[in-house]
Amino acid sequence: MKDLNLTPIKKLEIILDGEHRAFATDLLDRAGVKGYTIINNLSGKGSHGFHSGHLMFNEDDVLIMIVVAVPEELVEPILEGFGPFFNSHSGVVFVSDIQVTRMVKFRH
Repeated sequence: MKDLNLTPIKKLEIILDGEHRAFATDLLDRAGVKGYTIINNLSGKGSHGFHSGHLMFNEDDVLIMIVVAVPEELVEPILEGFGPFFNSHSGVVFVSDIQVTRMVKFRH
């Protein structure tokens, strides 16, 4: 088996209303993110109370989480892009340190 080398990188977990998916993915694409994962129909409790993850009318009526792993130099531009958005919309971005194999998948 080939040795797996680990490289430090940042993980962003972006939680927002599904109706804002296009805004978020466009921002990530323009920032140069190579890929992301979208998790639909989140449930949880926050400052606005409990949110159930079942579909009400369409996918815009649910919370989603976009998970992305990026080099550290992309974190600040992405957060600056979301700053004005979160001033007027609910949601949150979690930033954590992780390690990945195959760093080539995450660089420009």
